[in-house]
Amino acid sequence: MTAIPFILLILAVLGGYFINRMAAREIRDTGNRLHSLTSYHGMFSALMILVPVLTFILLWLVFRGPLVDRLVMGNLPDGVLDNLGTGAIQLILAEIKSVSRGVIFGTPEDWKFAAADHFVALNKRADWLLVVCAGALSLALMYFARSRVTAEFRARQGVEGIISGLMIFCSVVAIFTTIGIVASLSYETYRFFEMVPITEFLFGTSWEPQIPIREDQIAAEGAFGWLPVILGTFVITFVAIVLAVPVGLCSAVYLNEFAPRKLRSVIKPLLEILAGVPTIVYGFFAVLVVAPAIRSFGQSIGLDVAPNTALAAGGVMGIMLIPFISSFADDALSAVPQTLRDGALGLGATRAEMMLNVLFPAALPGIVGGVLLAVSRAIGETMIVVMAAGLIARMTINPLDSVTTVTVQIVTLLIGDTAFDNPKTLAAFALGMMLFLVTLMINIFALRIVRKYREAYD
Repeated sequence: MTAIPFILLILAVLGGYFINRMAAREIRDTGNRLHSLTSYHGMFSALMILVPVLTFILLWLVFRGPLVDRLVMGNLPDGVLDNLGTGAIQLILAEIKSVSRGVIFGTPEDWKFAAADHFVALNKRADWLLVVCAGALSLALMYFARSRVTAEFRARQGVEGIISGLMIFCSVVAIFTTIGIVASLSYETYRFFEMVPITEFLFGTSWEPQIPIREDQIAAEGAFGWLPVILGTFVITFVAIVLAVPVGLCSAVYLNEFAPRKLRSVIKPLLEILAGVPTIVYGFFAVLVVAPAIRSFGQSIGLDVAPNTALAAGGVMGIMLIPFISSFADDALSAVPQTLRDGALGLGATRAEMMLNVLFPAALPGIVGGVLLAVSRAIGETMIVVMAAGLIARMTINPLDSVTTVTVQIVTLLIGDTAFDNPKTLAAFALGMMLFLVTLMINIFALRIVRKYREAYD
């Protein structure tokens, strides 16, 4: 039923486009000179219908659920919700919705069946009302757009104004989304620092957030020093970058300057397939293949290797980052003017000398920017390190040891019994804020390097 309004919207958009375009053609065929092309008249009608009606449908779908729930709960018999908390009321509403879908557990009371029938009836009425309102609004907007078709009507400016408004709206949404993320992280981090001193968090060398969150639980007092966690993150990131940067840069240089065109057309798509592999697949590869291989090799030469190592997680993450760095480097090398290549070769330089002394320095801003963005992605990676890294925080830089990362700890802290009023759960938000700040600084540093050196070579 929900699909019907969208189908009506698509038909109205197409109908409005062709009606206005045909009307504009008729005016043009009578000898009048149109201010805008006929396609702009059609696009004006399509956008005039699409934007308001789509906004109306989406707002209806957003607010329909809470409104129907409120009406259903308000129509329940007197006394059934007395002295009940928010959680108990939500459980009753969930049971009513379950009964309305035909999923019944136990023997619900008669008033729950009546409420389920009322819930279904209200949803059907809301669906039909949405269809009627969306259809009426589409017809009204179609009639309005058709009435604007004249020889003097500036349809192109109208289309550009609507598109400009949409782009401004999208920009505002992106800005406020970022502000909302930062505000929510900041608020929960502030609550965490009300319970845990900020000096203990920033300079503590022990991370043991297992504290009792209920009166019947027995746990340690807890330690919230984040240094072992961020150190493990940097160790894994370092291993990944050490593997990804040389391989990615060498592959980009070879494909851009030395590989035949046919070979490049085959190798480059195969290399970029790695970028489309889900990170959880890389995690399985690290756990089932790389980690056992590293452990077996270490035992064969007498090294003590942990089951989960930073080397395994970082190595697989480096494989994931190879196409990322290679693509950035290839784009940067391709952007260098051909005149620099021709000038170096004309002065007698070999292709290798041209690459090292002319092309590579000219493309350095894009290459460095790509590497730093890859670093920020490696720091924020979740699935690979969750599956291949350890859970115990250690102050070590040995890649053969088991370490933990910020993302692993965030996932661990937010799994299970989560009450957002204790340091254990709020610590995840503090870690998230610090991770956000670290990646933000890396991205800002990368953008400044790119802008600074790009101006020098433009």
